[in-house]
Amino acid sequence: MDVRRAGERYRGGDPGAGIDTWHAFSFGPHYDPDNLRFGAVIACNEERLAPGAGFDEHPHSHTEIVTWVVEGELTHRDSTGHETRVRPGDVQHLGAAAGVRHVERNDGDVPLTFVQMWLAPREPGGDPSYDLVPGIADSTPYAVPVAGAMLHVRRLEPGERTAVPDAAYVYAHVARGEIRLAGEELGPGDAARITGAEGLEAVAVTPAELLLWEMTA
Repeated sequence: MDVRRAGERYRGGDPGAGIDTWHAFSFGPHYDPDNLRFGAVIACNEERLAPGAGFDEHPHSHTEIVTWVVEGELTHRDSTGHETRVRPGDVQHLGAAAGVRHVERNDGDVPLTFVQMWLAPREPGGDPSYDLVPGIADSTPYAVPVAGAMLHVRRLEPGERTAVPDAAYVYAHVARGEIRLAGEELGPGDAARITGAEGLEAVAVTPAELLLWEMTA
């Protein structure tokens, strides 16, 4: 298990424009050849947008983009005609495939924080796709089969335990609160990269929200 702390992430974005970004993997000008991916995950960005701030239309391709809102509300528009608002508890999935363009903004009057995770598909190309699951339940994993991955969301009360999936690769990201995992205490923004997970449990120290990516080899 390789623990990466929130403070070790690369800072990006454009603070002057109300965009504060923290990158867990090599990204853009923050190039680190030893930190390009883990399993299918190639990016895990925590985005903080001030009211009125956002990302103007920009392209993506050959990437599965999964978004989890921690607080606030995200406005999404894309070139396939979708226009949605993503709220805490919703899972948004944009399959960029051969190419798609989208806009992401905070059109609300309170700050927005969301975690955006990019996964590499096994095969490039195809047609773009979009999916939004409102208020996903803890017991309902979200599958991204083209990347050989499945997202498990766990909302835990203090002392509550949850099993970590037995998998070739597991990427665990703490969205809020504190948990204990294999003797390590993880707080908001901390992550663990686990290879060959077997019989592991996470225990909440405080009320917590944990994102677990279960991935095949």
